[in-house]
Amino acid sequence: MKKIVVTGAGGFIAGHLVKALKDQGHRVRAVDIKPLKEWYQVFPDVENLVLDLRIRENCHQAVNGFNEVFNLAADMGGMGFIEMHKAECMISVLINTHLLIAARDCGIERFYYSSSACAYNTQLQKDPENPGLKESDAYPAMAEDGYGWEKLFSERMCRHFMEDYGIITRVARYHNVYGPHGTYDGGREKAPAAISRKVIEAELSGKDEIVIWGDGEQTRSFMYIDDCIKGTLDIMYSSIEEPINLGSSEMVTINELVSIVENIAGIKLKRLYDPDAPKGVRGRNSDNTLIKKYLNWEPHFPLRNGMQLTYDWIREQMTKK
Repeated sequence: MKKIVVTGAGGFIAGHLVKALKDQGHRVRAVDIKPLKEWYQVFPDVENLVLDLRIRENCHQAVNGFNEVFNLAADMGGMGFIEMHKAECMISVLINTHLLIAARDCGIERFYYSSSACAYNTQLQKDPENPGLKESDAYPAMAEDGYGWEKLFSERMCRHFMEDYGIITRVARYHNVYGPHGTYDGGREKAPAAISRKVIEAELSGKDEIVIWGDGEQTRSFMYIDDCIKGTLDIMYSSIEEPINLGSSEMVTINELVSIVENIAGIKLKRLYDPDAPKGVRGRNSDNTLIKKYLNWEPHFPLRNGMQLTYDWIREQMTKK
């Protein structure tokens, strides 16, 4: 049994990670800034702490007495959020910085940092037919403004704390994770959840239309949460010292994603396009060459299957309301 701290535990990915570690028999300390009633998943057999990890003293309290840290805490959301809250996203740099200092001071053995594909050079993401971003494409640096730069800086912090202090650090660049028990409204949701919600709203209200941001031809790849958790654990306990992609290479346009959800719902909607809405980069996909080579990892869930599970969960939540 390991003693493991998971930060951002009230959020989507970290909530699933807490469950996986708990089910494996580890002692888990879950930490998030949100009140406990706002966490997506809460487990009674886990130590749950409400702490603002931007404050250095709280980071020491969070990790003291434990062996490992998974840092998934950040002020973030979908493209609509990160384009409008660049300063808030940048402030998250305090979380990883103070957690690394606390990890050094408290003798943490392994430290995991969840980075993002937003750390990649945006100049390489102007073509919707993106062949896949390789790990080396983060440099020369031209990250997504705000959120992406915070991720890139924090990656370097992890590297130098490993070099200078001997903490084993592992970094994964997540590519668009989706699934149940996550945000689907309120402005922080990402495309799979947002589109599912919009289709369900149209279905429940009887309206036959959906608003799509941009022209719908921007491309992305989406990774189901179960695949993300397995990849996260594989990377944490690997010998990979450099940041590595964790995502699907099944690239689709946003229009194609809408068609998948329409098919799941059994309806066809009129599409209205909003060219002034946040759109992000034109094309982004994950090149999984390295993670296949080192860990023999690749996603298990095809997008259609994962979206079915996600849609069913969101529809259940919305009909309850």
